[in-house]
Amino acid sequence: MKIILLVFIAISLSAQLINFDIKPKSMKSNKIMNIKILDSVKLKFDELNGIEFNEISALAYKKNKLYALSNKGYLHQLDIKIRKNKISRLTLKKSMTLKKKNKNRLKKKHRDAEGMVLIGDELYISFERKARVNIFSLNGVKLRKHKISKELRFMGNYQTKNKALESIAYNEKYGILVAPEQPLIGSDEDLHVIYAKDTTYSFTASSLLSAMEFIDKDRLLTLERSFNQLTRKRVIILKEVNLNKVKNNIAESKVLAVLDSSKGWNIDNFEGLAKVGKNKFLMISDDNRGFFQNTLLVLFKIID
Repeated sequence: MKIILLVFIAISLSAQLINFDIKPKSMKSNKIMNIKILDSVKLKFDELNGIEFNEISALAYKKNKLYALSNKGYLHQLDIKIRKNKISRLTLKKSMTLKKKNKNRLKKKHRDAEGMVLIGDELYISFERKARVNIFSLNGVKLRKHKISKELRFMGNYQTKNKALESIAYNEKYGILVAPEQPLIGSDEDLHVIYAKDTTYSFTASSLLSAMEFIDKDRLLTLERSFNQLTRKRVIILKEVNLNKVKNNIAESKVLAVLDSSKGWNIDNFEGLAKVGKNKFLMISDDNRGFFQNTLLVLFKIID
């Protein structure tokens, strides 16, 4: 009886990996500009510890462990297996609330977690509404603060409270990088600005900046997106930004791919990125708990 129960629990916590082709029906190739779609699935999980798996805003990956962050202040830990360029297994192991040092849950207005990066065994998480970067354990407990630029701490500098620190990335050369979803008030609206410890990097803006992840020591992969709730039009723009090639204070950037729902792409509100191998990335969508939206997980590769 115990064995049957354990098997049932294991099955219930495994995601329903439902095949979900995001490409236009007329498109035969998996290549679009400079990326190749390797796999795409729709995710469905049962609740764990009373926590639903939805509204995912960020991802982090390390050694077959995937961390998924909800903008409602929930952290999910999953086991993932990628085999032959396919997402072959995804199992939900833990679902937790982000907590303060005293183990109490974050206040409601402080829960809007949007960006995440894993460094060692610590999660650096960026927030909107109360803009900040805090460092958490893998169990979701706050360890300490991470200092950000003074201008990023004042909410009056953002276009709205919901357009604050959407993105965060890290590598040894550049350290912690953070970026608002939209350029700050009074700055050039055609340039996104990435903030490092002692400097900034700008690149040409196409839409709202939702996520960024390092490709290698100098190049960033950025995810920009527009999402119209009324018309339901969605556009995803993936770019390569080279922080080592700067001219007139603007980093060199190029568009890797444009996925546009008006051109047949069956996409959703993508907000999270995670590197899972050389030039290979996962991208996840925020379903906004909407009836007509989905949590989509896409595995893709950057190609020349």
